[in-house]
Amino acid sequence: MPHGFKGERTLMRIFLGEGDRCESGPHKGKPLYEAILLTLREEGCAGATVVRAIAGFGASAKLHTGKVLRLSNDLPVIVEVVDEEENLQRMLPQLDDMIGSGLITMERARVILYKSS
Repeated sequence: MPHGFKGERTLMRIFLGEGDRCESGPHKGKPLYEAILLTLREEGCAGATVVRAIAGFGASAKLHTGKVLRLSNDLPVIVEVVDEEENLQRMLPQLDDMIGSGLITMERARVILYKSS
């Protein structure tokens, strides 16, 4: 589905661990970031990006890092998606079912350019 929007939109960020698995739905058992990405695409979102961080900690305060001496198989991962707020709000119950632990934030974003290659 082509999207051609500019102006005010909403940026959703989903913070989770690289080792997290999808807890329910058609992608149950897959890496959570992959399941979220597939679900966003299936639901017609404008686009999404998965970013792996080099270090971080969450609610447990456990440090996850890529340092050689403290190598982690569970580095922080952020899924970012920009779309209309209504579309993202519609996705929240489905995401809630998929995510065992994590953080979701939303903020306003101003889209300057969006076009496919």
